[in-house]
Amino acid sequence: MSTKDRFLKNEIRRSNHLFSPLRSIVETSMYSNNVQPITSLDQAYHTAHDAINTIVTDLPVKFPDKLGLPSNAKILVENGNSVVGRTAAAKRIYGENPEEDAKLKTLVLDAIYDGTKTNRYKTTAYVGLDPEFMVKAHLTVPKGQENNLYSWLLNFQVTNEFYNDLYKDSQEINEGDILIYQDANWHHPDYPLGLAYFDSAHNCAIILGMNYFGELKKATLTLAWNIAHNIGYVSCHGGQKKFVLKENESYVAAFFGLSGSGKSTLTHAKHNNKYEVEVLHDDAFIISLKNGSSIALEPAYFDKTQDYPADHPEVDYFVTVQNVGVTQDENGNKVLLTEDLRNGNGRTIKSRYSTPNRVDKFEEPINAVFWIMKDDSLPPVLKINDPILATTFGATLATKRTTAERLKKGVDINKLVIEPYANPFRVYPLIDDYNNFKYLFEELGTDCYILNTGFFLDQKIPKEVTLGAIESIIDDTAEFQEFGHLTDIQYMVTEDFKPDFTDSSYVSLVDERMKMRGEFIREQAQKNALNVLPNEALKAILSLINES
Repeated sequence: MSTKDRFLKNEIRRSNHLFSPLRSIVETSMYSNNVQPITSLDQAYHTAHDAINTIVTDLPVKFPDKLGLPSNAKILVENGNSVVGRTAAAKRIYGENPEEDAKLKTLVLDAIYDGTKTNRYKTTAYVGLDPEFMVKAHLTVPKGQENNLYSWLLNFQVTNEFYNDLYKDSQEINEGDILIYQDANWHHPDYPLGLAYFDSAHNCAIILGMNYFGELKKATLTLAWNIAHNIGYVSCHGGQKKFVLKENESYVAAFFGLSGSGKSTLTHAKHNNKYEVEVLHDDAFIISLKNGSSIALEPAYFDKTQDYPADHPEVDYFVTVQNVGVTQDENGNKVLLTEDLRNGNGRTIKSRYSTPNRVDKFEEPINAVFWIMKDDSLPPVLKINDPILATTFGATLATKRTTAERLKKGVDINKLVIEPYANPFRVYPLIDDYNNFKYLFEELGTDCYILNTGFFLDQKIPKEVTLGAIESIIDDTAEFQEFGHLTDIQYMVTEDFKPDFTDSSYVSLVDERMKMRGEFIREQAQKNALNVLPNEALKAILSLINES
């Protein structure tokens, strides 16, 4: 699929549904004399290398030629201020609050006018790595954001001869290109945390007052996921891998969870080479409702650095790094000091070559969805056998926040929260995701599991237990028993994690967590039009409360 950036003159009308006031404001700014085009990774590298806020390490980039970089390219570091995570509270969606929209139009016009007073850059990339789904995205940032622009081109697919040909071969859809305007230097007293303003119906966004690279990455994915959702795909914030089994059989599994939940660990796990494994991606992909096939949206990974000390082999695949320390090794070379010593949520853009078995599309239909939760009432693995209940558990996915997010003052990072389908970047009604996932379970026969990667009561669940459980599912050796009296839910029998339904306090805890999910559904129906779920979802959860 390809999007539109050029129009016949008789299409250039106010009535053309691809145009809107915010889109016009953002696009027009990209043609100003103060905007310098960045057309290649080589150019982006040199621009970032020479930026005043860059630390050029002595660490070489691995496979620079394959990436389109100079042969002597070095890993670049750029550290921001005290904000080292994404600010969900800054998100606004055009159309949700007409009164605020009127105010924001004035703010946006003023912000972009102020942006003409400094030099800016503009660049282009593709989101989606297969002709079946490729959309074009354009980003403009001010001087001082050279590293973020370079990281954005690395994270997505820079335009080059090979991908330009793929894009030409893809079918055009009636959607405009993605347009994103960013100005980290913007300040406004009414938006002290910044502003991420989306006109999702017209594929554009403006990101103001925020420097963290994750804002640009997720804004781009937000709009790409929305386009995919519009044309028959399930938009997924998660990881996906394929287990290649004997006799040409395969098993495709997807893991859905927030940053820090373990989705990347599970996606990249090698299982002691027990299987041949292929990885689609660990953060963003889409699933076709036609046949269950899947497409990756990004070539690179935006990975946390906390588990990678200076001598870890994964460091070889770092290209840019944000919010980490730098020190000197025994030879006086500038190297990375990671493990979140400097601050929480150190991050890197890591090249696709860190995963030798990377692919960009799975033709095979998805076999299983794993909702990753951190709910201490749950044993390590549950199997959900009813499609409505499986979908509802995804819509009420219970987990915990991490340092990857910038939270409002007073918010307890350890509090259990609900994030539907582990995707806080959705800009369309939740019921659309509900119907799409239900279709996977009901019509395509996809299995559903819940993985608890936190604590079961007061017992920490090691990742080895989780990985072993996944392997037993793949090998069809897992033993399941009914979860209390809940006939549509089974738990995997494990030696050290056994739910005791003769313990009244445990039964009360399970009941409390089911009530929490039911209350979420009720609250959203009353206060958040974007998050309304169908009555069958509430009924499914209430039936569990009644049974327990």
